[in-house]
Amino acid sequence: MSAHRQYELVYLLPAESSEQDVADLHTHIEQILGRFSAVIDKTEAWGRRKLAYEIGPHKEAIYVLHQFTGPADLIRELDRRLKVNDKVIRHLVVRVDEENRVADRRRAERTAHIRARRVARGLSPEPEPAAPEAAPVQDSMEEVEG
Repeated sequence: MSAHRQYELVYLLPAESSEQDVADLHTHIEQILGRFSAVIDKTEAWGRRKLAYEIGPHKEAIYVLHQFTGPADLIRELDRRLKVNDKVIRHLVVRVDEENRVADRRRAERTAHIRARRVARGLSPEPEPAAPEAAPVQDSMEEVEG
């Protein structure tokens, strides 16, 4: 059994697609993911947007994003199914767990570097919490009418 990874799928439907078309495709994708024991983490319907460039006769499209976790062999099947689906103008699947892992590693390295610099300067590794600022003193002088 292969390890589950995190992916993002974005697909475009023709702008004239009905809400039922969008719901039907969502159900179709859920069925494909279900067969591979994948789990949809999040779905966002971005709605109708103008395309950056025309794709065939399409100048606008309905954008939908799915974030899901599943095995690597799922992507080949999902890609194959979306390529033959007439309702899908374009689609893109991106693996995001590796990017998240790299970002976490860089964040940890940066934090370790900052701690080492603080210790080298004779400070504690962690900055002390900021003291609450004193309430601003309001001027008690009021304008005197003359």
